[in-house]
Amino acid sequence: MDATFSHRPSYTHLTVQLETGESLVAEPGAMVGHSSTVSVETTSSRDGILRSAKSLLGGESMVANVFTAEDGPGQVTLAPPTPGDVMSHDLEDETLYTTDGAFLASSPDIDIDSEIAGIKSILSGAGLTPLALKGTGTVFIDAYGGLERLDLEAGESYTLDNEHVIAWDDSIEFQTRRVGGLKSSLLSGEGLVFEFTGPGTAWYQTRDLDAFVTVLGPRLANGDSS
Repeated sequence: MDATFSHRPSYTHLTVQLETGESLVAEPGAMVGHSSTVSVETTSSRDGILRSAKSLLGGESMVANVFTAEDGPGQVTLAPPTPGDVMSHDLEDETLYTTDGAFLASSPDIDIDSEIAGIKSILSGAGLTPLALKGTGTVFIDAYGGLERLDLEAGESYTLDNEHVIAWDDSIEFQTRRVGGLKSSLLSGEGLVFEFTGPGTAWYQTRDLDAFVTVLGPRLANGDSS
């Protein structure tokens, strides 16, 4: 599997080259196109190639598309649903955690688990159901806006707004907390934050989709384009 990116970082377009027999698992709606040698199967199976898809994948879909190069090498092109960047991350018997809606695609040997009891309970108050992407292979994560990588040394901490957090590795520690009281949260637009402590890496997006919708909504309702 070989991946290339174009139109970065605002409108990233992902092109994946598959060798004969190789497959790619992707979110429905992510496909832009594929070559004639590639077959597509939409499935919600929990077995076989999608043993990973424990279906209600947090903010992800109940089904996934499996692209397989059956009649020779082939190409699959994908794009995320919002303007922004896409990152590729290789796992070597590791786990990468992602927030709702960030999963775009992966190689089929990655196990996707939304049943993460400890972390899920920690984030339940935030309305987040994280995914654990486990195993050895390649995963593709999308963001609204640009993608930034945050590498923390042992004992070093950094705080990120929950709407900007995209992913974090399994070596980093984190906790979530509210910023200020209810009044300050409502007035400032800030509410829940993640406090990450190294060693480890976290990734975040440079734009907040909910904040954009909040700004855009009244304009659409009033027909105000100014």
